[in-house]
Amino acid sequence: MKLEWTVYELTLKHPFTIARGSSASRRVVVVRLEQDGIVGLGEAAPIARYGESVETVEQFLRNLNLNAIQDPFALESILWALDLSVPGNAAAKTAIDLALHDWIGKKVGLPLWKLWGLEPGRALATSFTIGIDRPDVIEQKVHEAEAFPILKIKLGGENDREIMAAVRRATKKPLRVDANEGWKDRQLAVERITWLEQEGVEFIEQPMPAADLAGTAWVRERVNIPLIADENSLRLTDVPKLMGAFDGINIKLMKCTGLREAMRMVNTARACGMKVMIGCMIETSIGITAGAHLTPLLDYVDLDGSMLTTNDPYEGVKFDGGTILLPTEPGLGVRLRG
Repeated sequence: MKLEWTVYELTLKHPFTIARGSSASRRVVVVRLEQDGIVGLGEAAPIARYGESVETVEQFLRNLNLNAIQDPFALESILWALDLSVPGNAAAKTAIDLALHDWIGKKVGLPLWKLWGLEPGRALATSFTIGIDRPDVIEQKVHEAEAFPILKIKLGGENDREIMAAVRRATKKPLRVDANEGWKDRQLAVERITWLEQEGVEFIEQPMPAADLAGTAWVRERVNIPLIADENSLRLTDVPKLMGAFDGINIKLMKCTGLREAMRMVNTARACGMKVMIGCMIETSIGITAGAHLTPLLDYVDLDGSMLTTNDPYEGVKFDGGTILLPTEPGLGVRLRG
């Protein structure tokens, strides 16, 4: 099996600001795994918070022992060994997971959703994310997202009310809110969520710091809309710990090591009586399309990462008024633009 990779710098349409910081571009690594004349595509969108960068991804890829992959269909043993080979490096591991899934789908001539026995008509509409910004820019962003029926609003700072006022001047659409751990104080979190209940908000994502799970449970007892875990929901082993504090989980492929682990997280969350959402980082259409194949299994979707950029080099999943149209091509169903 032959491995190659390319680093891309994705330029954002607007600087992307959340409670923890802001950026105007993101670097990702696209991998190509080739065997028997078939190329599988994968992507790593490294997350600095979890100790990853383009440099750590490249180092991980250089150290891969591809001779150990004799049969790409042996996903369980390959990905298990890959995960145990070095701690962390979730996004780098995701790149290989996606490339192997893409290769297998192409080898058998089926898109992943069909290979998994899913129904494309059950795919959902994605929300579109509005990052923290000045009120006039917020209104502009909302108007630019006119095609999407649901918006996800980034809050968690001092100007939450100002942002929501700008959003509501521009639209009456259903909203979802992501605080990105921004409300450090339990009582403040309860006050903000109680206020947002009156603003047509469907749920709140990660209101409190991940380290304060007890605080989130305290908040959960005092509010009436669902809380969805993000920074508290990285890997499969996190899911059972969240019962009682959260009503659902947000799965991100770049945090959980890929599609194989994501599927396990879906099933575990269901067994725990929790809702399931899939989210994303700023990614190309490779990562976004990979996540889209899981959407017939889910309750909520936030797969807009590639649409926040100006120079996505790939194309894959399509959107019709925000509704996901799954690819019919084999594997991930992604190709280079042009």
